Amino acid sequence: MHFVDAKGILTGSGGHYGMNLYRGCTHGCIYCDSRSKCYQFTHDFEDIEVKQNAPELLEAALKSKRRKGMIGTGSMSDPYMHCEEQLRLTRKCLEVILRQGFGVAVQTKSDRILQDIDLLEKINRDAKCVVQITLTTYDDELCRIIEPNVCNTKRRIEVLEKLQERGIPTVVWLTPILPFINDTEENVKAILEECIRVGVKGIICFDMGLTLREGDREYYYAALDKHFPGLKQQYIQRYGNAYVLPSPKSRVLMSLFRNTCKAHGIMYSPEECFRYMQEIPEKYEQMSLF
Repeated sequence: MHFVDAKGILTGSGGHYGMNLYRGCTHGCIYCDSRSKCYQFTHDFEDIEVKQNAPELLEAALKSKRRKGMIGTGSMSDPYMHCEEQLRLTRKCLEVILRQGFGVAVQTKSDRILQDIDLLEKINRDAKCVVQITLTTYDDELCRIIEPNVCNTKRRIEVLEKLQERGIPTVVWLTPILPFINDTEENVKAILEECIRVGVKGIICFDMGLTLREGDREYYYAALDKHFPGLKQQYIQRYGNAYVLPSPKSRVLMSLFRNTCKAHGIMYSPEECFRYMQEIPEKYEQMSLF
């Protein structure tokens, strides 16, 4: 872990903003796209870069905004990695967001988000808060292999339940679905049943498969060699160096996904889910102009 003073923390405009407080990750997910060389890391991925002045930068940036809006975080680096337990950088930024009257959409795999459930509830009461949790496999033994350093799926489902109890809306990322690993009807159906049970607002799934780029591909294939001997060759023969690797069962699984969501009133198109997470309540937005 190393500390830097960032030049800026907020991206976006028009009420739709994003921020990443850290660079790198310690969760160890074997498929992580953020490892890709296109992101130009100049340090080891597990050597977390901490933007130590993020709260001060965020406070100044939000004070300058005339229009309130939603702030997304977690798209590139999980805001609740191991170091957050000590640093509480995410919490400090949530305090700024609450104080300045903005909404927030947080994406994570970690149950550490529960340490801030009090703040998330207050933000949701005063503006809007949406929590996004990634679920990839219902099998916790498999989860320990593909997402080794973060809480398992059952625990993440408990997190969804606790957020629901506080009235905080949730969205699940059902991705990635790894060809020949977790791309089964049994797995997808089990996750969807839990999403229905705990009352998630939406589920994001672009397709049943994954993407691989230079840097990410090599790490993923090394994990396949370690945990799934022979599977790398199957990938290479079927996909070559393709960026998009759809599951052979994609059509069937996507039909199961869409039909289940439709039957239970769950948002399932990515566009609808993103629109929901980016929109501040209209009444609140009008009030903020005065």
